[in-house]
Amino acid sequence: MSDNVTAGRRQTGPLGGLVITVLLTSFVAATYGFGFYLFSQLVTDMRRDLGFGYTAVGTITAAGQLGFLVFAMIGTWLASRIGGGQVTIGSVALCAICLLLLPMTDSIVVIGILLTILGGTAASVYVPLVEIVGRVIDYKHRGKVLGLVSSGTSYGVFVNSLLVPSFVADGDWRGLWYVVGFGTLMVTVVATVTFWRLGLFRPDPAEAEQAAEQRAEQEADGGKGGALSGVRMVLVRWVVIIWVIKFMNGFAFMPFQNYLSPYLREGLGFDIDFAAQVWGVIGIIGMFSGFAVGWLSDKIGVRASLLICYGCFFLSSMLLVLAPVGYLPMVSGVLFAVAFYPIYGLVPAYVSKTAKGTAATVIFGVTNVVQGVGGIAGNYTAGALKNLTGDFMWYYVLIAFATVALGVLTLQLPPEGSDENATEKKPVGKAAAVPAGGGTE
Repeated sequence: MSDNVTAGRRQTGPLGGLVITVLLTSFVAATYGFGFYLFSQLVTDMRRDLGFGYTAVGTITAAGQLGFLVFAMIGTWLASRIGGGQVTIGSVALCAICLLLLPMTDSIVVIGILLTILGGTAASVYVPLVEIVGRVIDYKHRGKVLGLVSSGTSYGVFVNSLLVPSFVADGDWRGLWYVVGFGTLMVTVVATVTFWRLGLFRPDPAEAEQAAEQRAEQEADGGKGGALSGVRMVLVRWVVIIWVIKFMNGFAFMPFQNYLSPYLREGLGFDIDFAAQVWGVIGIIGMFSGFAVGWLSDKIGVRASLLICYGCFFLSSMLLVLAPVGYLPMVSGVLFAVAFYPIYGLVPAYVSKTAKGTAATVIFGVTNVVQGVGGIAGNYTAGALKNLTGDFMWYYVLIAFATVALGVLTLQLPPEGSDENATEKKPVGKAAAVPAGGGTE
């Protein structure tokens, strides 16, 4: 890669990097924190006014998961064609529009459609983040930045917790949707101007040069390759491992949080106050753990940080299985929070430090799809085990085994940015020919 192209990738100083980090975190806070998380807090008041039942709530929740998967695929496809910056801004703008439209209707069908789209924007806004971070954030800071971004959901939920009581007390749940909608719209306007000034709506110079080289190679090869060349660009050993890891993350850790309260209250006999305290601790720790573990990953490496997280998950699940007494479930919650939010920043950090441009977007887009599929499979398996055994405990046993397998898979990953991670010339099982270059930036 020529020096002038490499230099063209770095057009932001510390202030620009800070602004981009805040904006990306706010995107995640809005799309993840204000959609279904706000709906779950307002569902009682909305049901009282609109008269829908829990069957509708369950249907909407399932539709939101489907929307996440569909938008993850669409976002990946669009980002590789029109650019990650455009997809991210478009997703946040669509999120703002849906938030503003939701309180304007009394139809639960329309509300369900809007919430399904909101669930989708959570995926499509996240897919291009590795490309954007790779363009404007220095290599040595990407772990902490993506770690902070991955904690964005916690900040959204925290904002909800501040706003919900006052609006609900006045019986004005519609007003709260308007507030978060207008707030998201304002962030979208600021982000659009910022992205334009930083050149994020224009093609990455390094990506353009790489594409030109690939076209030249195809022409020299008589035009052979076509779509298969795009597949070969990303189908390498470490990418397949990352996809398996993300599937297992969804399979194990999404049900962990979904079934934690029922397990504590129905399986272990704790009261609602203790379960609420556990979740309160998880939320508070989640606001800081993403940045803290991300910062650590920049110092000791993403793989080592992943192993620490999986160790925390293992201890957390085993405490719920072997010693769920006294305040030990609270300790389990602490360990879960230390690992859960960072895990969603560490994988994109690994990808952003290894692949670039379209390859990074495609790789990370697929990870969101397989994680969603893993979450669906995990939630179904957890429910089936509960019906079969009468106890949620056995799924936490399964989670413990899954964390061991995840640790073994993590050890199979090459160090981020190493020559082993090339995504351009090395199909699965073949030697690398072109280094990814992530470690040289």
